[in-house]
Amino acid sequence: MKATKRPIQAVATWVRRQPPKIKVFLAVVSGLAALVFLRMVVHDHDNLFVAAEAVHSVGISVLIYKLMKEKTCAGLSLKSQELTAIFLVVRLYCSFVMEYDIHTLLDSATLLTTLWVIYMIRFNLRSSYMEDKDNFAIYYLVIPCALLALIIHPATHHNILNRICWAFCVYLESISVLPQLRVMQNTKIVEPFTAHYVFALGVARFLSCAHWVLQVLDTRGRLLTALGYGLWPSMVLLSEIVQTFILADFCYYYVKSVLGGQLVLRLPSGVV
Repeated sequence: MKATKRPIQAVATWVRRQPPKIKVFLAVVSGLAALVFLRMVVHDHDNLFVAAEAVHSVGISVLIYKLMKEKTCAGLSLKSQELTAIFLVVRLYCSFVMEYDIHTLLDSATLLTTLWVIYMIRFNLRSSYMEDKDNFAIYYLVIPCALLALIIHPATHHNILNRICWAFCVYLESISVLPQLRVMQNTKIVEPFTAHYVFALGVARFLSCAHWVLQVLDTRGRLLTALGYGLWPSMVLLSEIVQTFILADFCYYYVKSVLGGQLVLRLPSGVV
C-alpha cells in the first residue's frame, strides 16, 4: 500500500504543483493572515521591531558559531556581508547626526560582528570561501541605490546630504541579501548553519515589515505623512515589503525541509 502523506507534506506538494500566479496569491494571503494574527496578539507593535532585532541577533550568533566551530565559510557570501557593513556605516552616521537612540547601539553591535565576519572570510577562512559562486557584481546594487537616493529622499529639516544618506541605507538594506541568495542559487545545496542564518534574516525582515505596516494602520496613515511628503514615505514601506518577499521563497523551502527532517536544504531550479 502507498504510504499516506502527512497533512503538511500533502499541502506542500499541492502548493508546489500550482502555477506561479497561484503561488504568489497564496503567499500574499499568507502574509496578510500573519499580519492579522500579529495585530491581534501583539498589542504594542513596537515590540515587533525589538523582536526583529532579537531574531537578527540569533542569526548572527549562528553565523559566528559556524565560523568559529566549523572553521569554514563555505556557502557564505562575502559581498552580502560587505553590503551589510556599508549600509550599517551609513545608517550609524545618520543616527549620530539625526536621531541618536537605542537603535544606534544595536546597529553598532551588528556592525562590529559584521566586520568580524568579513575579516574571517577574507583572511582566516579564505581557503573555504566560494569566490567563484559569490559572483554577484555589487555595483549593480550600490549605484542604483545611490541614484535612487539622490532622486527620492526624506523631505525633513535635516541637511540634504544626511537625507540622501538615510535614503541610500534604506534602499541598500532591502536588497543586500541578493548576493547571498545568488551563492545559494549557484550551489543548490545549503548546509544547515547557513540555512538557519538566512532564515533568521527572513523572519527578522518580516517582523520589521509587519512593524511598519501595522504602525501605518494604527496611525491611519499619519506615520507616512510624518516621514515627509512626495514618494519617500511610500518608498520606505515598499523597501520593507521588497526585502521580505525577496526571502519568502527561500523561507518556504527552509520550513518544508525542516518539517521533512532534512538537515541539508536542497533548492530546486529557479528558487531565489
